[in-house]
Amino acid sequence: MKKIVVLTGAGISAESGIKTFRDSDGLWENYRVEDVATPEAWENNYELVLNFYNERLQQLDKAFPNDGHNYLTKLESHYEVQIITQNVDDLHEKAGSSNVLHLHGELRKKRSQVNPDYILEIDKTENQIKKGDLCPWGQQMRPHIVWFGEAVPLIEEAAKLVEQADIFIIIGTSMAVYPAAGLIYYVKPGIPIYYIDPKANETPNVSKNTIRIAEKASIGVAQLVNELLEKAKNAN
Repeated sequence: MKKIVVLTGAGISAESGIKTFRDSDGLWENYRVEDVATPEAWENNYELVLNFYNERLQQLDKAFPNDGHNYLTKLESHYEVQIITQNVDDLHEKAGSSNVLHLHGELRKKRSQVNPDYILEIDKTENQIKKGDLCPWGQQMRPHIVWFGEAVPLIEEAAKLVEQADIFIIIGTSMAVYPAAGLIYYVKPGIPIYYIDPKANETPNVSKNTIRIAEKASIGVAQLVNELLEKAKNAN
C-alpha cells in the first residue's frame, strides 16, 4: 500500500471558521500575535494568554470539519495516510483521520512549563486551563502550543515521515513558515508533489515539478482525492 504524507496549514481550517495562524495584518482573532503567542507574552501576562487560548477552545467546540478534512479520510481506504499539520485544532481527528502529527502543538492539551514532556489532555468538562492549575513541580500549566521563538520538537519526526512518502500533498499553507515549509526538501526525488491552495500558482517556495491546484481546500482536496482513489482502483 502506497504511503501518502499530507502537510496542512491554516487554509484547510479557515473554511471551518477557524483562524489558526497569523493573517496579513499581524493579528490572530483580533489579538496581536506578540501578546498571545510568544514566551515573552506568557511571562508578561500569562492570564491574558490563558484567556486567549480558553476562548479558542470554546470556538473549537463549535467548529466542524469541512470537505477538505473529510475527503482526506477517504484516502485511507486505499493508501496509508499520514497527516502533518501546522494547525492546533483537532478537525483532522474529528473528521476521522487515523494518523495526525501536530507540529505546532494541540489546543486541547496543556503542559508543564518546566518539564515539556509533562503533557495532559484538558478536561472536557471544564474545557479550560485555569489560573492555579499547577504541574507537579508547582508551576502554572501552560497551553501545549509551540509559540513564536520556540523550537518545534516534532520537526525531525515529521521530516522522517516525509522521507517515506510515495506521494506528498501540501494543503492550505503559504510555504513561508519555517521549519514546516522546509519539509518539502525531504521528499525523495521523483515522488509526486501536489500543492492545493488558492494562491498555489503565486507561491515560489515549491519545486517546478509540483502539481499545483489553485483552489480552496474543500474543492481542491475533493478533486485530488477522487483522482488518487481512481488511480488506486485501476492499479488493483
